[in-house]
Amino acid sequence: MIHPLAYVHPDAKLGENVTVEPFAYVAGKVTVGDGTWIGPHAVVNDGAIIGRDCRIFSGAVIAGIPQDLKFRGEETTAVIGDRTMVRECATINRGTAARGETTVGSDTLIMAYAHVGHDCVVGDHCILVNNVSLAGEVELGDWAILGGHTAVHQFCRVGKHAMTSGGTMVGKDIPPYIKVAHNPASYVGINSVGLRRRGFSSEQINEIMDVCRIMFQSGFSYGKGCEMLAERMSESVFAQEMREFFAGSKRGAIKPYQSRTKDQDEE
Repeated sequence: MIHPLAYVHPDAKLGENVTVEPFAYVAGKVTVGDGTWIGPHAVVNDGAIIGRDCRIFSGAVIAGIPQDLKFRGEETTAVIGDRTMVRECATINRGTAARGETTVGSDTLIMAYAHVGHDCVVGDHCILVNNVSLAGEVELGDWAILGGHTAVHQFCRVGKHAMTSGGTMVGKDIPPYIKVAHNPASYVGINSVGLRRRGFSSEQINEIMDVCRIMFQSGFSYGKGCEMLAERMSESVFAQEMREFFAGSKRGAIKPYQSRTKDQDEE
C-alpha cells in the first residue's frame, strides 16, 4: 500500500505487499523487496536495494550520498538484506569507488541514530545499538553487537560474535568471539552469554576460552600467540579462525588483557 501523501518515483521497483507510509520519500533507482514497510518521513534515496520484510522507521535515510570528500558522484548502492530493521533517524550511506556498495546483512537491527558509513560491510544478525557510528569501509562479522555510542574508526574490522560495551572507541580490529570495553578498547573476556544463546555447546565455548587465554591472557605478543595456537591447537577450527583474523589485520588488534607482553619485558 502506498499512501497518497507519500512520494514514490514511478521508476522505483517495489515488490508485493510493500507499504509506504505518509510523507515517506522513495527515489527512482530503488528496489524494495516483498513485504517491506517504509515508515512516515523515511527517505530511500537512489541506489538503495532493500530486501524482503524489512522495516524502515521514521526519519531513517537509506543510500544517502557518502560523507567522503573523494566521492565524485559515481553510481553506487546501499544493499540491505531480508528482515533487517532500521530504526528512527538511522543513516546508511551508499558506497564510493572504493567498493561500489555498502552492505548490511539479513536479520540485522540498526537502532535509532546509528550511522553506517560508505562501503561498510555489516554481516547477518548484527545489532548496532543507539548512536553507534561506523566510519567508512568498516567490516562487521555475523552476530557482532556494538553497544550504544560505540564509534569505529575507518577500515577497522569486528569479528563475528564479538561484542563491545557502550561508549567504546574502536581504533583497531576486534577479533571474533570476544567482549571489548574501556578506552582504549581492550579484551575483557569471551562473549559466552551470546555464544550460549546461539547454540554453542559447553565444549565449544571452553575451546574458545582456551584460544583466548593464549591470545589475550598469556602475556605474549599476538604474533607469538598465533604461533602457540598453531603448535598447541592445530586441530581447532576456532584457533584457525583466530589466526586467520590476525593474519588479515591491517590496523592491528585491540589491546590484550595485559597492557605489556612478556615479549616486551624480555627486550
